[in-house]
Amino acid sequence: MAFYGATSGEAYIRGIAGERFCVRNSGVSAVVEGVGDHGCEYMTGGTVIVLGMTGRNFAAGMSGGIAYVYDKDGDFHLRCNQDMCYLEPLNKPDEITEVRAMILKHAQYTQSTLAMEILDNWDEMVNRFVKVLPKDYKHILTTFHEVQEEGLGGDDAWLEAFRRVVATEIIT
Repeated sequence: MAFYGATSGEAYIRGIAGERFCVRNSGVSAVVEGVGDHGCEYMTGGTVIVLGMTGRNFAAGMSGGIAYVYDKDGDFHLRCNQDMCYLEPLNKPDEITEVRAMILKHAQYTQSTLAMEILDNWDEMVNRFVKVLPKDYKHILTTFHEVQEEGLGGDDAWLEAFRRVVATEIIT
């Protein structure tokens, strides 16, 4: 178990972490080359990039943050608990840039041959990443961006987005 309840910082791990990697993570950004069972369980914030295999029950109870999993064989969906999250392609330019930058740091800090292989073949490999996004978190992010387009910013935008999401939940 690594980064249980982590609240901030960055971590770059060359190799495979054990079970329950980043459980209850609420703010750390981490890159790892594989995880055991229950990775990102009950995660509420932060960003996790997994460059290799995951064990079963990935993202169970995940309510915030985002994970990006390199799905080399196209079967990650079989190991991910999708009760509370969506699986989406990594296709937004700003997210692609962020993920690539984190993998580049991982390669620089750890001399990871896996990270270097992915970066050397980035145009092909980027299409194999799966974005794990909690359903409620996606709703609040979408609403936040709508509020920003209306002219609100900062904390006011977050508060208005939260108010709208709560109002929608109460009505439905």
